[in-house]
Amino acid sequence: MSCVNMKNIIKKIALFWATIAPGIFLVGYNIGTGSITTMASAGASYGMTLTWALALSCLFTYVLIIAFSRYTIITGKTALFSFKNNFGRGVTIFILFSLLISEIVSCMGVMGVVAQVIQEWSRPITHDGEGVNMIVVAGVICVLLYYIFWQGKQALFEKILSLFVFVMGVCFLATMFIVMPEPASILKGLVPTLPNHPNAFLIVAGMVGTTMGGVLYVVRSILISEKGWHIEDMKLQKRDAAVSVSIMFLLSFAVMACAAGTMFTKGLTVDNAIDMVKLMEPLAGQLAVSMFVAGIVCAGVSSLFPIIVLGPWLISDFLGIDRDLTKRWARVMALATTLCGLVVPVFGGSPVFVMIFSQSLAIISTPLVIALMIILLNKKLLMGKHRATIKDNVLYGITLLFALIVAIVAILGIINY
Repeated sequence: MSCVNMKNIIKKIALFWATIAPGIFLVGYNIGTGSITTMASAGASYGMTLTWALALSCLFTYVLIIAFSRYTIITGKTALFSFKNNFGRGVTIFILFSLLISEIVSCMGVMGVVAQVIQEWSRPITHDGEGVNMIVVAGVICVLLYYIFWQGKQALFEKILSLFVFVMGVCFLATMFIVMPEPASILKGLVPTLPNHPNAFLIVAGMVGTTMGGVLYVVRSILISEKGWHIEDMKLQKRDAAVSVSIMFLLSFAVMACAAGTMFTKGLTVDNAIDMVKLMEPLAGQLAVSMFVAGIVCAGVSSLFPIIVLGPWLISDFLGIDRDLTKRWARVMALATTLCGLVVPVFGGSPVFVMIFSQSLAIISTPLVIALMIILLNKKLLMGKHRATIKDNVLYGITLLFALIVAIVAILGIINY
C-alpha cells in the first residue's frame, strides 16, 4: 500500500473519529467506575440474568440522545436554559442541584474505586506488600485532572478522553474473551426477570442509572451546542448517537460477563472495589486481572474528567452564559469537585456502595428531565415543522414509563438497602 493511500486512510479515520467526538465524550463519562462496579456487582450476584435491563436502558438512551440533540439542533438552545425559560427557575434549580449532588457523590466513589484497585493490584510489587497508598494515588490523579482542566480547551479534552476510551475498550473486551460465560446464560439474560433478592432492586436501578441518568441528556444538549451542529447535521448526530450507545452497551456487557464468568460461577459477590481484583486473580489469572485493572483505571479517569467539567457547564447552561472554563469561578468550582475525590481515600468508606447509591440517585430526577423535554419537543412555536410526531410521542411515552418504573425501583432499593 502506498504512502499516499495510507495517509488518506488515516485522514478518513481521523475525520470519522472527529465527527463522533460528542458520543465518545458521553462514553467516557458514562462508562466509569460507577458503571463498572454496578455491572460487576450484577454479574457476580446474578450472572447474566440482568442483561435485559442493560439492553433496554441502552435502547432508551439512544432514543433520548436523539431527542435532546434534535431539540438543540432545531432551536439552538440547550436543555437547562430552555427548562428555566419555559417552566420556571424553581423546577430547573431542583434538576440542577439533583444532578450536581449526584455527580459530586459519584466523584467520591469513582476516586475511591480507582485508588483501592491500584493499591490492591500493586501489593506484589511493593516492598512492604501494602501497595501504593490510596491517598497518594488519589492525589496524583487529582493533580493530573485539574491540570488538564486548567487548559480549558475542548479539543484537548476530546483527544484525552478518546485515548482512555480506546484503552478501556481493549482491556475489557480482551478480559471478557478470556473468561466468557456460557452463551446459553447470555441468551437467557435477555428475558426480563428480577432475581428474588432484596438488593436486586438497587442493582437494577444502579444499572439503569449509570446508563440512563438525566445528566447524560443534559450534557448531550451542551455538547451539540458546543459542536455547532445544525439541521443539515441531523444524520451525523444520529450516527454519533448510535456509535456512542453501541460502545456503552458493549463495554458494560463485557464487564458484566467478566464477573459472571468468574465470580458468579463460584458463588462470590462484589462487596468492595478490591473484591474485583482479589477474586478474579485465582480464577482468571494475573494477565486477565492486570488488563481488567488497566480498564478500571482508564474508566475512572475518563469519567472523572467529565464530572469535573460538568459543574461549570451546568451552571453556565442554567444562566445562559458562555461556557468559558478559564473563568475564576469555573476553576474554583472544578477544584472543589476535584478535591471531593479525596473523601473516600482519606476518610474511608465503601466506594462500591457510594457508586451504586449515586447511580440510583441519578435516575430519580431522570423522569422529570425526560417529561419536560417531551413537552418542549411538542411545542410548535419552538420546533415548527420538526415537532414530535405521534410515532415519536409513543416512543417517548414508553421511555418515560420505563424511567418512572426504574425511579420507583431505585427508591425502594435505597430503602431496602
